[in-house]
Amino acid sequence: MRKLLLIFLFLGSSAFSAGLEITIAGEGFSTGIVQIDLLEEVAPLHVAQITTLASNGTYDGVVFHRVIKGFMAQTGDVRFGKDASDTSRAGMGGSELPDVTAEFSEVAYDRGIVGMARSQSPDSANSQFFIMFAPGYFLNGQYTVVGRVTKGMDLIDQLKLGDPSSGAIDGMPDRMLKVSVIQ
Repeated sequence: MRKLLLIFLFLGSSAFSAGLEITIAGEGFSTGIVQIDLLEEVAPLHVAQITTLASNGTYDGVVFHRVIKGFMAQTGDVRFGKDASDTSRAGMGGSELPDVTAEFSEVAYDRGIVGMARSQSPDSANSQFFIMFAPGYFLNGQYTVVGRVTKGMDLIDQLKLGDPSSGAIDGMPDRMLKVSVIQ
């Protein structure tokens, strides 16, 4: 029922064009702003989920728990990603909202594209998302595209890198201080 209400509220405002403004803090920089244009026409269910979580302040303080050079930076684990001193379980959690059914599209995974992270099940995306450092066309049609970075990609490029194979961060990870919905 809640999912249907979110969809109705989202689709009922067709003139609404959403984006995210993310204030990030990192080891290589003090703070900065990243803006993401959310693609409601491509993935309306996922965008509704993300904007609900952002509007509720659920993403505030969440770390970038998986950062792989030349590939992507992942964040959004609102369950296990808020304790920067212990990120051992970061990447295993989601939100209290239900998982979202896959919304695959023809949008290619180019640099700056934002996709939804998930488990092996295509319909398991919840709160985690990733930002591409470089093209990753092998992800096309496999993961839902939700947006693209329009400002601050230089800050994403400066995120602390993780282990080359797993992306796990050693020490204190960079984080999203505040995530807001913008129009």
